[in-house]
Amino acid sequence: MADVTITLKKSLIGCKKPQILTAYSLGLRKVGDVTKQPDNAQTAGKIHKIDHLVEVTKG
Repeated sequence: MADVTITLKKSLIGCKKPQILTAYSLGLRKVGDVTKQPDNAQTAGKIHKIDHLVEVTKG
């Protein structure tokens, strides 16, 4: 399976609690944090929930 690289580009300050918890579940805490996650339906759903805060690259 391929991986996706997720980078937190905007601050979590002022976001709703579920969005903050979603970012934390992906391993993103501070602006600039980067994580690699498997490219599957669960990860895609999490990314969709906070897509305005992150940058996603495949590979």
